[in-house]
Amino acid sequence: MWTERTKAYRQATSEGTDLERYAALDALRGFERDLARMKENDTVFRGELRHAPEVTVLRADARPPTATVEDCVDLSRWRVLDTTTGWPIPLPSGQPLRQAATATVERGDGGRWMVTEYTADTTRSC
Repeated sequence: MWTERTKAYRQATSEGTDLERYAALDALRGFERDLARMKENDTVFRGELRHAPEVTVLRADARPPTATVEDCVDLSRWRVLDTTTGWPIPLPSGQPLRQAATATVERGDGGRWMVTEYTADTTRSC
């Protein structure tokens, strides 16, 4: 999911990506809202994100099977750029460069795990 999300955020659109193969429901809607806002504000992302995901809950017996993944997203090498000028836009002051994020994933009929909910806590460092 992260590879496809990164592709989308680099161009402010999910067109030409496989984001829908890995994200659905609330997560996909949230990503699409982000992309629309980015396009409206003439911004894209560059650089790389680093992660430290960990499955904290697994419900293999649930229908469909679900899991909760806690992640620490490192933004220190991730930049927002203004596409009209090419200039970097600083992150909001006080926002930690390492942020806690939580994803809910569900196993679909084809056996693929898809992110259905995703929340990044921009106020909580990890």
